[in-house]
Amino acid sequence: MPFPENTPTPDDLPQLSAAEIADLPVELLATLQREIDERLKLVKSAKARLDSALTVRYASRATEERLAAGKDAGTIRFDDGDFTVVADLPKRVDWDQDQLADIVARIRDAGDDPAEYVDLAYKVPERKFAAWPEAIRQGFEPARTVRPGTLKIELQAQGGQQ
Repeated sequence: MPFPENTPTPDDLPQLSAAEIADLPVELLATLQREIDERLKLVKSAKARLDSALTVRYASRATEERLAAGKDAGTIRFDDGDFTVVADLPKRVDWDQDQLADIVARIRDAGDDPAEYVDLAYKVPERKFAAWPEAIRQGFEPARTVRPGTLKIELQAQGGQQ
């Protein structure tokens, strides 16, 4: 369905209120949604390609600078012409959960409070919770809070129309 010339485009949406956009015909909303999704895919692909190119160009130099600074991770800065390159290599630390549980037990057995040394968190996967017998679920219910996630709405044409 062709739209009039004054029909909003994705570029116009930041200047419109949510109510104004909501009042648009559903066919136009579906078209805008599709166009924005296509743009988003293109931009994400372009970003990934550019990030890859920057890595090709600067990774070796960043590694050299980081080693010269005596750092194995973190942020370093160096110049390339009139620009300062800021290369950040975050530190990702994983802890073996079984070993941590043993250490926490030893701390507790020694009479100390493990919370002084580690953050303790308990999680119950929803699939496991749903599979438990009712009697067990009831015992956990007071500790369970269910919050809604973010509503996502997708417009799909019926009968193969775009």
